[in-house]
Order: sequence, then structure tokens, then C-alpha cells
Amino acid sequence: MSDAPGVLTRTTVMAGRSLLISRRNTDAVITSMMLPVLLMLVFVHFFGGAIDTGAAYDSYVMYVVPGVLFLCAGFGSATTAVAVSEDMRGGIIDRFRSLDIGGSPILAGHVVASTVRNLVSTTLVFGVALLIGFRPAASPAGWFAVVAVLIAYIVALSWISAAVGLLARTPEAAGGFTFFMSFLPYPSSAFVPVDTMPGWLHGFADHQPVTPAIESLRGLLLDRPVGNAPWTALAWAAGILLVAVALSGVLFRIRTR
Repeated sequence: MSDAPGVLTRTTVMAGRSLLISRRNTDAVITSMMLPVLLMLVFVHFFGGAIDTGAAYDSYVMYVVPGVLFLCAGFGSATTAVAVSEDMRGGIIDRFRSLDIGGSPILAGHVVASTVRNLVSTTLVFGVALLIGFRPAASPAGWFAVVAVLIAYIVALSWISAAVGLLARTPEAAGGFTFFMSFLPYPSSAFVPVDTMPGWLHGFADHQPVTPAIESLRGLLLDRPVGNAPWTALAWAAGILLVAVALSGVLFRIRTR
């Protein structure tokens, strides 16, 4: 406990370093911010007229925005894997260890930086959504819950991405994780109702971690009943986070011994 202030300081320094690197890697930053916006525009204006989400929604944009917000959070969090893999390959980790900076501050710094980047990109996506017709009706408590769910998943997915970055031997291999994270929202209720999918897919779509998060965001933003979905979503996020933190600690010791 006595070293907690030191760990916090090191984490802050590592987060600042990661954000500085992000500023220099402008193409990756622009991609992570613009891709979700472009996907939202494609779904709303190209496919929206052909997708029936039921009479409960005035337009497709009211249905799809929560899914795009999660897609943005997942894609941005997954880039943490590449950043961690580049650190491991570049030899900077040995330099940090010689300065008495352990694995926890290094990885936590990447996660904090990822959270900051994702909040910025999510805000951009939400701003564009307002411009194309999304009209939220959330209560103050609902807005708080929306932010809580989003941050919980960003942190959890960033930590699991850090573990993937430690596991991957090259940044290119780590980059493949971004494809997985971009794909995961599709077999969920993000873009179409689950009951419109083939029956054999319902079990996975209903019970994967993305669906309760998206249902929570959709219900909270539109001020509709959400049942236990937010608690289920937070439970998933907490479980992913616990596994990711433990796994990344083990992998860091293996890779640096």
C-alpha cells in the first residue's frame, strides 16, 4: 500500500507517453475515429431503409446508434494490442524495467490512454449521430449509466487487448485482434434484432457479452425499460477485466524474464 502513490505516478507517466505516441501516429488515430462514423453513415443511409426494426423505433438511426457506439469502443480498445506488442518488440520494456517501472504501470498506462482516446472518438460518433437524426431521451441517471457501461467495457476490452499484445509475437499479429473486436458486435442486437437472425445463432447472440451492453445503451438512451441488462453488462465487463488483468500479469512476467 505504501507504494501506491508511486504506482499511480508511474501509470500517469506511462499514459502520457502513450497519448504522445498516439498524437504522432495520426493515421491510426484518424482511422479509429472515422471508421465507426463511416460505418454508421453506411448503415443508416445505405441499408437503413431496408432494415425493419419494428414499430418501436421511428427510424433506423434510433436503433443503430447504440451499436455503433459500442463498435467504436471495441475497435478503439483493440488497438491497445498493437501498441503493447510494439513496446515488447522495440526493447523499450527493458529500459523501463531498468528505471524500476514494473509491468502494472506500463500496461495500465496503455489502458488509461486507450480509455481517453476512446472517449474522444465515442463523443465524435455521438455528435455525428445527433446531426443525422438521433434524438436521445435519457434521464440524468440514464446518462450516468450509459457512461458507466461504456467506460467499463472500454477498460475491460483495453486490458484484454493488452494481454493479446503480450501474447502476439508481432504487431501485425496483434492487429488481427482488431478484426475480431470489429466483428463481435455483428452477431448481436447491434444492427438488427436477434429474432431476425437464423435460429441456430440466437443462443450465441443473446448470451454473448456485447448484447446486454448494447441493449443497456439503447434502453437508457431512449429512456425505455432495460430490466437487468445493465447489471448483466457490468458483470460481463468485470469478469473480462479480472481475467485480463490476471492474464496480462502472467504474460508480462513470462515475456520479460
